[in-house]
Amino acid sequence: MRIHCKLFVIAVCFGVFLLLYFFGGNSADDPLLKEVEEDNSSPSSPEPGHNVASKFTKKSHDELHIRVEETLKERKKGNMINRGANVNTKSRQRSGVGRLTPKRARAEEVMHLAVVACGNRLDETLTMLKSALLFSFKRIKFHIFAEDPLASQFEKGLNQWPSAISAKFQYNIYPITFSVGNAEEWKKLFKPCAAQRLFLPVILKEVDSLLYVDTDVLFLRPMDDIWAFLKTFNSTQLAAMAPEHEVPKIGWYSRFARHPFYGVTGVNSGVMLMNLTRIRSTLFKNSMIPGGLSWEDLLHPLYQKYKNHITWGDQDLLNIIFHYNPECLFTFPCQWNYRPDHCMYGSNCKGAEEEGVSILHGNRGVYHDDKQPAFKVVYDAIHDFPFEDNLFQSLFYPIQTKFLDTVNTLCGRIPQVFLKQVEKTMRKVYEDKVVRHVRPHK
Repeated sequence: MRIHCKLFVIAVCFGVFLLLYFFGGNSADDPLLKEVEEDNSSPSSPEPGHNVASKFTKKSHDELHIRVEETLKERKKGNMINRGANVNTKSRQRSGVGRLTPKRARAEEVMHLAVVACGNRLDETLTMLKSALLFSFKRIKFHIFAEDPLASQFEKGLNQWPSAISAKFQYNIYPITFSVGNAEEWKKLFKPCAAQRLFLPVILKEVDSLLYVDTDVLFLRPMDDIWAFLKTFNSTQLAAMAPEHEVPKIGWYSRFARHPFYGVTGVNSGVMLMNLTRIRSTLFKNSMIPGGLSWEDLLHPLYQKYKNHITWGDQDLLNIIFHYNPECLFTFPCQWNYRPDHCMYGSNCKGAEEEGVSILHGNRGVYHDDKQPAFKVVYDAIHDFPFEDNLFQSLFYPIQTKFLDTVNTLCGRIPQVFLKQVEKTMRKVYEDKVVRHVRPHK
């Protein structure tokens, strides 16, 4: 009798233990539930007492299957909701910090654009930055060098742009600084603060490559296209500029320069693409020291030697440097730095006639007077364009219409030069931002 009682007690305890085990499994995490389900449904499960347990846990097994299916449905629904939330977050956030983005987007190349602004150049500079953002595809990092009074105004202006545009760029604002020589002397060289561009390789030590432009420049095609020239540099080239003129007989350097200059007509420094890493590591030949000097060590003695012979300040110094180091310079075609000189004496930029203007350089103050209305038409249209509006309706068509009033001027007689690349660029932007992002509903 005692033996039967002991066996009965053992059987009851064993059964209670199994019940607790399987009921306790229902509170486990989802991955464990899945493993339990797979193990219990496997025909080769070798657990002792498995058949006995199935008699006591038929109900718990049914509940287990229901719970797993409900959990999977909830997860699938949650993933769909999260994906939608990520899309909305992307359009709202300004920078990539803390944003869920595809791995490809996180590794995307960032282009660096530098500009120096002093005096009354705030509005002109913001219009230039705006033109870069309107047409470009990659993200841009702006490096803005400005006098103290302008710094807060730049920050205020850039922060007022729509979030969809702000997501395409980052910016840093720097004070005007010169690492060698007399700062006041450098600051007054040619135009206020223009010499700052000479010190970009020294100041921006963490930047590998950079595009510098004057404040009076407008992009009429993606900055991505001029950035691509960096990959065409050979092993010795470290900077790129366009010729100062296409016709030596009417070029300024070929007629009036009292110092060495690059090539036949010199180069214009209003648009300058630079591999800063190469510039920092190169010793530049010169007429002073046979062994060559680093970029920073060369600037001040070069200025001291030629300061009484230069007219265009820092541009003249760059011409002198590349006169002695021609192998270091890549030359752009003229359409990448198109100025009034290319049309006011008759059209002399073949590249612009064939492909259209890529970058418009409104030197001589032509954006703000009526001397060259064709340039002013383009500037005013980009300046007044609201970011949210349609590019064709609110930018291209106004330019096209207003060009009719300029056909009696020297530069206005060739409107296709100004319009060709703008139209092509707008179509490309439209296709990339609208057509390629449309997906059929499933």
